[in-house]
Amino acid sequence: MLRWAVVVGLTLCVVPGSACARKSEPVRNTRQADIHLVPESELINGRVPRNATLASLLQSSRLRPDLIPAIVSMTGKVFDPRRMKADHTYRLERTPGGLVRCFEYEIDADRFLRILGPSDRQPDELTVELVPYQKQRALSSVRGEISKASPSLFAAMHDAGEGPDLSVELADIFGGEIDFNSDLQPGDSFSLTFEKVYREGAFLSYGAVLAAEFSNDGRVLKAVRYTIPGGKPAYYDDQGRSLRRFFLKSPLEFAAPVSSRFSNARMHPVLRIVRPHLGVDYRAPSGSPVVAVSNGTVVSAGWSGEAGRLVHIRHSSGYDTLYMHLSSIAVRAGQHVAQGELVGRVGMTGLATGPHLDYRVKKDGRYVNPLVVLRSLPPGEPIPASSLAQFQAERARVMSLLVRPSADAVNAGGQTSSP
Repeated sequence: MLRWAVVVGLTLCVVPGSACARKSEPVRNTRQADIHLVPESELINGRVPRNATLASLLQSSRLRPDLIPAIVSMTGKVFDPRRMKADHTYRLERTPGGLVRCFEYEIDADRFLRILGPSDRQPDELTVELVPYQKQRALSSVRGEISKASPSLFAAMHDAGEGPDLSVELADIFGGEIDFNSDLQPGDSFSLTFEKVYREGAFLSYGAVLAAEFSNDGRVLKAVRYTIPGGKPAYYDDQGRSLRRFFLKSPLEFAAPVSSRFSNARMHPVLRIVRPHLGVDYRAPSGSPVVAVSNGTVVSAGWSGEAGRLVHIRHSSGYDTLYMHLSSIAVRAGQHVAQGELVGRVGMTGLATGPHLDYRVKKDGRYVNPLVVLRSLPPGEPIPASSLAQFQAERARVMSLLVRPSADAVNAGGQTSSP
């Protein structure tokens, strides 16, 4: 029986544009008996197993054992094979004889390791190099709205077509003005212009937010990213005042409603007696990150009776903050911490009926209500007069990129996002 056999050989090892792409000679159409073709190479795509090494990975891929030590040795000249991480992607192209044609391992978001192996004619040749990924940045804009169906920033951002990382960035920008656990109201809205980073044509991550606007309970807050000459990028309101306040409004990020407020006479949920509650309780899942609300020095970090695991931080201007009932602690006494730095995680240690954070603030040794303490704090530092004109020009440029609701959307109370 005669059959037509048509084969076009093309083997790709990794990312588009990779030097690993190789062609084999095509087999032309022939009218003859069936032909059994030996593939030129085999392609393996995978993720690095836990506790794997470069040597064990190559061994499990059935490379020639005598070549593996040379590959590991050559790799060590540009990258420490012991730094390979579990679950990172790799691709391997090997020949039927156990030679490596190409091996590529994703080191991080910026670089990958490439090993071009020996050929059948020159089995001792190896090329090892670190290769940067090709990245592109594109501007994008989005608008969303807080509603009964989407009461959190995460949910509203998801409805607008963007991911949770962008919600975290937006909350960080306005963290000194809005408590995203308790201040959001149905009808609040946001709009922002930001960068999207693409790697080899595929979305990788979000870049910088250039401008943002948040309408919260009748207030319209604005943020512009600007770099003072000789300084670092920072966010300023439309008047040129820094949005980095002395205190964040909350030591938690999202989805942590206030379950008990500051009170001089509260019925204790465990002891069933009336006594002062000198802080604010946030109900949150165990393990939720707790951050320092301001720069400071850790006074104590450890077990403290009914408070369970507690972190006490001293700040400037006579302020202290306390974070109680933690499941774990991430700092030590004497350590300097920055605003927004992780200090522990929510738990229910000590005298507690469920996982929550008891957050307390002292001013000159006296407990004060954390939810109103910001009212007495000064606004952020303004941009120097010498840079104000440049800031105003940048403000006009980036604010013009924000998505504005159409008249129909305004009338319908809907939301708009950029294409």
